[in-house]
Amino acid sequence: MKHIKCSGTPYEIGQQHGQNAKTEVHGSIAFYEAFFKERTQLSWSQVRDVARAFSPLLESTYPHFMEEMKGVADGAGTDLDSIIALNVRTEIAYGMLSDGCTAFTWKTSDESFIAQNWDWRIEQTPNIISLSIEQLPKPTIKMMTEGGIIGKIGLNSAGVGVTLNAIAAPGVSYNKLPVHLALRTVLDSSSREEAANALRKVGVAAAGHITIADAPTGAIGFECSALDIVEMPMDQRGICTHSNHLVKEHKVQGSAFLPDSPFRLIRIQELMGGIDRPNMQALSEVLKDEKNYPASICRAVGEKSAMQTLFSIVMDLTQGFARVKMGRPSENGEVFELRP
Repeated sequence: MKHIKCSGTPYEIGQQHGQNAKTEVHGSIAFYEAFFKERTQLSWSQVRDVARAFSPLLESTYPHFMEEMKGVADGAGTDLDSIIALNVRTEIAYGMLSDGCTAFTWKTSDESFIAQNWDWRIEQTPNIISLSIEQLPKPTIKMMTEGGIIGKIGLNSAGVGVTLNAIAAPGVSYNKLPVHLALRTVLDSSSREEAANALRKVGVAAAGHITIADAPTGAIGFECSALDIVEMPMDQRGICTHSNHLVKEHKVQGSAFLPDSPFRLIRIQELMGGIDRPNMQALSEVLKDEKNYPASICRAVGEKSAMQTLFSIVMDLTQGFARVKMGRPSENGEVFELRP
C-alpha cells in the first residue's frame, strides 16, 4: 500500500498527492474512462463536460477544494477537469454506481466504532492509496481513497469517522455537494454535529448513504438523494447499519441495483445482534462473513459481478485509530493502522 503524507495549503496538499500518486491518478482516470464508457456511453470529453458543470458551485463556495484539485492535476501532470471528474464520479453516473459496500457503527457508553467493507471493481485495486493530510487549523485526516480523489473513507484527529454506501436512485443536483466532497467535508470537521450541519446546509448532489460518527456522540446516517436527505439515528443499542438500497421514503424512487443488498443489511444486523459489546476483533470478524457467497458481506467476484471487497476498515474512534486490511477480509492481505 502506498502511504502518502501531504501538508500545507490546499494547493500544496493536492500537488503532493498528485506527485506522489501520479501512477495511481492516471490509473484512476484510465479505469473510470473505460467504466463510464461502459456504464453511461459517455466519452471522457463528455465526462469532463459534466464535471465542469460543478465548477461554479465549487469555485464560489468551496474554493479550497478547487485549489486542492488543481494541485492534484498539476502534480500528476493532467488536466483539472479530469480530476474534478474523478471527484464527482458518483454524480457522473447519476447516482447509479454499483459500489457494493456494507457499513455499520456502534456506540456504547464508553466506546465508538465505525466500520465497512469497500466493494468495487477489482481492476481499481492498484489505484487505492492511503492518504494523510495535515491542514492546520483543521483536523489531520487519514483516509483510504482512490488516486486523485480528495475525499473518501477514514477518520481524523478530532475522532470523526465517515463511511459511504452507494445507492441507485436517479438524479443529480449541480448546486449541492458531490458525494466524495461531502465525505471530505465530514473529515474536515471537528465533530459529528459540525459535519452533519455542513451537509444539511448544502445538501448532497446524488444518491448515497453517508455514516458520520465521533467518539462522544456516536453515529448518524444520512441517506441521500439528489432531492433530499433522510436522517437515520442509531437504534437502542447504539447501532447504525446500511448497505446499498434506500431504506426510507424519499422524493425519488431508488432500486436495489444489487439484489443482495437487502440480504446483507439483514445479515449485518443479525451478526451485530450476536455480539455483547463491540471490540476491534469482534467487528473485524463480522466483515469476514461469507453467507450468501459470492454476494456476501465479504464479497467475491462471481459470474454476475466483477466486484469484490477491496479493503475492510474498522475505526475505533475512542482510541483514535483504524485498522485496515487489504483484499477480502477472510483472506490473507496486508494489514496496517491509520493514526491521525
